[in-house]
Amino acid sequence: MNAQPGVRPGIFDFERDFAGSLHCIPMSVRLKLDCCGVKLSLKQWNRLPSEERHRLLELPCDSAQTCASFRQDVVGMVEARTGATPKALPIEADPAWDADSRIPGQLSAYLQALRLPPLTAAQWRGLGRLQRYALLKLSRPGHANHNFIPALREFALLRS
Repeated sequence: MNAQPGVRPGIFDFERDFAGSLHCIPMSVRLKLDCCGVKLSLKQWNRLPSEERHRLLELPCDSAQTCASFRQDVVGMVEARTGATPKALPIEADPAWDADSRIPGQLSAYLQALRLPPLTAAQWRGLGRLQRYALLKLSRPGHANHNFIPALREFALLRS
């Protein structure tokens, strides 16, 4: 992640063009939403004022207490701005991004489909939680994942 002027903390370089302005939901906020069980549409996100989007980027969501607080905050913001409650998502009991001991099959299959070398166990373990989450989101089947290769480069998993 970048700490350059004009680029907010919590935003990867590969998402700077579309998430740097907080017009799109950054991976760090998407992770928080998944962890607290909230499905937020892009339309709902963009109805939030910029200061509220920045607040969601900066709020912690790394324990049961902070996750509950984050959920309450985001639901309250969306209800106040749109009059609708965001949809609930099931919360994964053992999400793949939290398991640094095993490389998810989805990611391995995606790398293979792109004819890229597989990740080693050491590479996967060396990634942070948010990096693992980003790679999993960017390797989902059926999605145009234009930022997968840039993410691999940013995470030093692929040479240019």
